[in-house]
Amino acid sequence: QVQLVESGGGLVQAGGSLRLSCAASGRTFTSHAMGWFRQAPGKEREFVAAISMSGGSTKYADSVKGRFTISRDNAKNTVYLQMNSLKPEDTAVYYCAASPGWGPNYEYNYWGQGTQVTVSS
Repeated sequence: QVQLVESGGGLVQAGGSLRLSCAASGRTFTSHAMGWFRQAPGKEREFVAAISMSGGSTKYADSVKGRFTISRDNAKNTVYLQMNSLKPEDTAVYYCAASPGWGPNYEYNYWGQGTQVTVSS
């Protein structure tokens, strides 16, 4: 079992920055790849970024590439999402999730409760 708690969301002006954190409980954090997803009102949840168990590999959605950075601190059981140059279209509830493997054959089976990010124009 992995329990995930996100924090760091809030209201920011366009062009600003936020850093989201996701704290994981349990002793299996390092055996899980971690991802960030988001869901805007009236839209489906979409992938934002992912990081492998060691942190050596990352993936990003094209819409955030060059602006967002995912990282993890395995000693603290925490994954981060640094978001820079925020745009109003980044407004969404952001969720972190854990997957037992790295790659397209693995699903994210643990999810946090989400944290709201609102970017004003």
